[in-house]
Amino acid sequence: MQDPNADTEWNDILRRKGILPPKEKPDDEEEEEEQQVLQQSVVKTYEEMTLDELHENEDEFSEEDERAMEMYRQKRLAEWKANQMKNVFGEVKEISGQDYIEEVNKAGQGIWVVLHLYKQGIPLCSLINQHLTVLARKFPQTKFLKSISTTCIPNYPDRNLPTIFVYLEGEMKAQFIGPLLFGGMNLKVEELEWMLAEPGAVKTDLEENPRKQIEDKLMSSIRCSLPTQKDGDSDDD
Repeated sequence: MQDPNADTEWNDILRRKGILPPKEKPDDEEEEEEQQVLQQSVVKTYEEMTLDELHENEDEFSEEDERAMEMYRQKRLAEWKANQMKNVFGEVKEISGQDYIEEVNKAGQGIWVVLHLYKQGIPLCSLINQHLTVLARKFPQTKFLKSISTTCIPNYPDRNLPTIFVYLEGEMKAQFIGPLLFGGMNLKVEELEWMLAEPGAVKTDLEENPRKQIEDKLMSSIRCSLPTQKDGDSDDD
């Protein structure tokens, strides 16, 4: 009688047809398969953990798991770094109206977008573009854009320039329209930084509004220059 466990082509055919039972595995082969299943289970556990969870639970794993755990820690770090690099901008990008949907609405999850509408020949627009270049380098996680106003929005009135729109995930969070809102040519880069920090577009390290300091000094100067009323003078005087 033919051995049903023999490695023959005929036995293989019978096993595929279900006529013969699956070939019995040696003990060492079964043990190796169990180790593979166990390892896959451990791997799945690693893949589901964050970096912090891997660090917190590393004492619970045996020494033979350390190598696998380190491998997945490095994998998580690589993924995190790749994601960070993908979200680094660091410059002010010029766009047109055709780019608006892609650059603003589809900027990405959690990405703040600052869009400056400007025109050549308006000094305050040029000043703001200079300030935004500085802020783009300081806050590379924020996407800074600029666009000639009528290129982005047809017939946009010059009296509204400069204009800055602030977006998060395609939703407008703040708008700054017109020269008075920016304080004219006296606008400092720190003041613009504070303006953008208020809606959350940048994470400033400034402790208070720089413009408030200027306003406080101005009000103090005005008070000092006002004539004081002499004792005994009537209101009519």
